[in-house]
Amino acid sequence: MTTTLITGGTVVSATGRAAADVLVDGETIRAVLEPGAALLGTDVAASVDRVIDATGKYVIPGGIDAHTHMQLPFGGTEASDTFETGTRAAAWGGTTSIIDFAVQTYGQRIEDGLAAWHEKAAGNCAIDYGFHQIVGDVNEASLATLRRLPDEGITSFKMFMAYPGVFYSDDAQILKAMQVSRDTGMLTMMHAENGPAIDVLATQLVEQGRTDPFYHGVARAWEMEEEATHRAIMLAKLTAAPLYIVHVSAKQAVEQLAWARDKGQNVYGETCPQYLYLSLEDQLGAKGEQWGSFEGAKWVCSTPLRSREEGHQDSMWQALRTNDLQMVSTDHCPFCMKDQKELGLGDFRKIPNGIGSIEHRMDLMYQGVVTGEITLERWVELTSTTPARMFGLYGTKGVIQPGADADIVVYDPNGHTSIGLEKTHHMNMDYSAWEGYEIDGHVDTVLSRGKVIVDGDQYLGAKGDGRFLKRGLSQYLI
Repeated sequence: MTTTLITGGTVVSATGRAAADVLVDGETIRAVLEPGAALLGTDVAASVDRVIDATGKYVIPGGIDAHTHMQLPFGGTEASDTFETGTRAAAWGGTTSIIDFAVQTYGQRIEDGLAAWHEKAAGNCAIDYGFHQIVGDVNEASLATLRRLPDEGITSFKMFMAYPGVFYSDDAQILKAMQVSRDTGMLTMMHAENGPAIDVLATQLVEQGRTDPFYHGVARAWEMEEEATHRAIMLAKLTAAPLYIVHVSAKQAVEQLAWARDKGQNVYGETCPQYLYLSLEDQLGAKGEQWGSFEGAKWVCSTPLRSREEGHQDSMWQALRTNDLQMVSTDHCPFCMKDQKELGLGDFRKIPNGIGSIEHRMDLMYQGVVTGEITLERWVELTSTTPARMFGLYGTKGVIQPGADADIVVYDPNGHTSIGLEKTHHMNMDYSAWEGYEIDGHVDTVLSRGKVIVDGDQYLGAKGDGRFLKRGLSQYLI
């Protein structure tokens, strides 16, 4: 097995930072040492196979993106990143584990949907991967199967209050599934938007001739997110189920989460980079496009971008500081403009919903450190440590300590990253939602279970490097 010493850097955890050397033995971390220290009387640097000089740089646990959608069928097409291309892009950006969503569609057995996702991912991933389970057809058989999933290392499932006719579950179905969550300890994840009401608003807008991408966000008004978030919280309270709200974008939804958490309820939430940086005003043309241009389709996602004038972005940053939101994932669901987003020309309802961000999450969140929105330690906590705790991976992932997997990123705060299609873009997309963003930092070296998979401008990983992660129950619940 290869031994590696990362020397001269500052090791950053969720609770602090310190100058330290990190000794990697094979796939795991053997020791975290004082700089230059000997181990059992041996000069460590002279005895290892490889030394990585991290002088002036941060040494952090590899990022964990707990919300991705590789090869997801949606809106008559499929997300453009495969497990191979998407996990490779993740590695370039300092993410060393993902949790994707296996899909059960209406009329399908959960077992068959899960098997299909295993087949898509196995042998194709550049980094380690796990699954949540989407439940698209709540019935007695699927509820019985849900109870058995923790034995397979799948300890969370997702339901939708949106997309009638596709993934939608009504309140009675959600209640039954949450009862399984209560009994098993599985975490219920919820897409919280009032789908039936949104569909009415969207139809009315199209009938009025308001078909441009901007109206996607008008139809999915913040009231629809606030209402659904509150309803999910009440159902979780009734059933005593732990609840995790995905891709929170509206400040009013955050208020609902904070209210429930202040009462001691096991309720949590994530946001995504697009809700911290992008806005409905951007979609209208602040980036140079004409009002009503189809270019706005680049930023069509659900939940939608929110108005900067209404203060949603500032509220998301504040919620990350106060822990009213606990994590930042990407909801990576990429579609190309040509032949995919363009399916919605003339009708915003037909635009596939999704933004590609898996490659840029660590950088974008580090920029929040630079601008003073969050601390260095909180950066690590939001992007690695809490995802590991929330989804049953902590100890193996999300931390630099002896016995943990050697998923390590050497990050240069004095480096620079220019985001854009022609610069740092490795996702399988024909545009970048982040074109022109400049980051005051750079991912220099990435190790996945001890193997260097990114070194400067070289990709050294390979298809099949990643392994399936059998997860335990959440380690974050109160």
